[in-house]
This record gives sequence, structure tokens and C-alpha cells, in this order.
Amino acid sequence: MDEENATLLTEFLLTGLTYQSEWKIPLFLAFLIIYLITVMGNLGLIAVIWKDSHLHIPMYLFLGSLAFADAWLSSSVTPKMLISFFIKSMMISLSECKIQFFSFVISATTECFLLATMAYDRYVAICKPLLYPVIMTNGLCIRLLVLSFVGGFLHALIHEGILFRLTFCNSNIIHHFYCDIIPLLTISCTDPSINFLMLFILSGSIQVFTILTVLVSYAFVLFTILKKKSVKGIRKAFSTCGAHLFSVCLYYGPLLFMYVGPASPQADDQDMVESLFYTVIIPFLNPIIYSLRNKQVIDSLTETLKGSV
Repeated sequence: MDEENATLLTEFLLTGLTYQSEWKIPLFLAFLIIYLITVMGNLGLIAVIWKDSHLHIPMYLFLGSLAFADAWLSSSVTPKMLISFFIKSMMISLSECKIQFFSFVISATTECFLLATMAYDRYVAICKPLLYPVIMTNGLCIRLLVLSFVGGFLHALIHEGILFRLTFCNSNIIHHFYCDIIPLLTISCTDPSINFLMLFILSGSIQVFTILTVLVSYAFVLFTILKKKSVKGIRKAFSTCGAHLFSVCLYYGPLLFMYVGPASPQADDQDMVESLFYTVIIPFLNPIIYSLRNKQVIDSLTETLKGSV
């Protein structure tokens, strides 16, 4: 009888963000503008890199891939969230929920691997400049990109697979603005211990490995530049590492807290705010952090705009 009742719950209610009714229109417009800028900014960055042959080097190949992952990540979550501002009962089927979660995990995990890859590329470029063309060959770059996306796909596939062991019978209310794993596990009728264990092991391992790669790479970059003992070298160190590390901290901070730290019984308002950072705000900021501070990208964009006028 329990199994029969469990199969009845095939639709879920997303509670969405908590806000006062008078904030509905301002919040909708704010997130809509952020989403449009995110998509246009990241896809525009990809177009600039694709068009300018001078940018067909590893650094910009990784940057373009990161822009693609950012656009994908934001598009996995934001459209559904925007609709929720005007639909009182945001219902989502179990299959739609799993698809959204699968898409989210692929893009978020791929971004983790890409951030680590970009940090390694900068380490080789600055710490071993003479060996850079030998180490960062086209073949290695393609392999690193393929491994990043395949790693994201496999990570999502594992979590998606063990989601099928769960049944839902007591509650269909997901206390979140998208189908995230922890809110789903907390309303499951099946013991989710295996899911929580796999979440901690896999997500924790990926995040710790990639963030250590970033920190170690930029530490070597920093030490290499500071050895020059010049004001110009120190400025270059902060220019090279500061913005990247700022973006990494904003991205990994909420992820580590949400998926590696202890799970709460349900996603509260603080959890949703943290989720907003890495699903909406970071994909919006990355084109600014990584490209608008880059003279080559700005020059290429300027030439492209002049040519289109």
C-alpha cells in the first residue's frame, strides 16, 4: 500500500523565493534583466572569441567554454523562476524536475572543472612561459575541455540514477525555486542516506579538488610575480589573481556550504539566497570579471562593433 501511494506523487510544488507581494514586479524585472544580460553577455563573448582569430588560443578557448557553461547554468534555473513570479502554484512534474536537476548539475560541475583548468593554464603561462607552447598544445586543451564536460555529465548521471530509487508519498512541496537535490531528498519516503552519502563524497571531492587546483595554481602565479620585487609586478599579481579568485570564492562558497556542509531538514531562505549566487549572479558577473578586464577582448569587441556600424 505504501508503494502504491508513493507512485501517486508525480507532481511537485515549487515554493519559490520568499518575498512580500509588493516586491513581485521589481524582483521579476530585476531577474529578467540579469538573465537577458547573462545570456547576451556570455553568448556575445563566445561570438567575439569565435570571430577574432587572435583569440584562438587556450586562454580564450577556456574562457569561451566557461561562458557557454554560465549561459547553460543560468538557463537551467532562471526561466522557471521568472514564471513563478506570476503563477501562484508553480507545479512541476517529477520528470521535469529530474531533467532540470540533470541540466543544472552538468553545467555547475563543468564550470568547476573549467575554473580549475583556467587556473592551470594561467599557472603554465606565467610560471613556465618558455614551455607554454609545448605544454598547452591544442591536443591537451581539447582533452581538458572534453574531460570537463564529460566529468559534468557523469557526475549528473550518477546522481540522476540514484534519484530513481526514491519514492515520494508524504509531501510534494519543494522548498526552493528550482529542483535541487537536497530539498528532494528531504521529502522522500525512501531512506535517502545513500543519496546523501554519494552527494557528500562526489560533490565534496569535485569541489575540494578543483578549488585546491585553483588556489595552488594562483599561489604559484603570485609567488612567481612577487619574485620580481617591483611595484608593477605586484600590481600585475593582483590583476591576474584578484578578480579570478574573487569569482571563484563567490562560486565555491555557497556550493561548499550547500553540498558539503551538514544538510538542513529543508532549504530555508538563506539556502535560496546562496543558490541565487551560483545560479544567477555568478553567470551574470563572470563575463564582466573575465572579459571586461581583458584588453584583448575589449579591443576585439570594439573592432567588431565598429565593423558592424
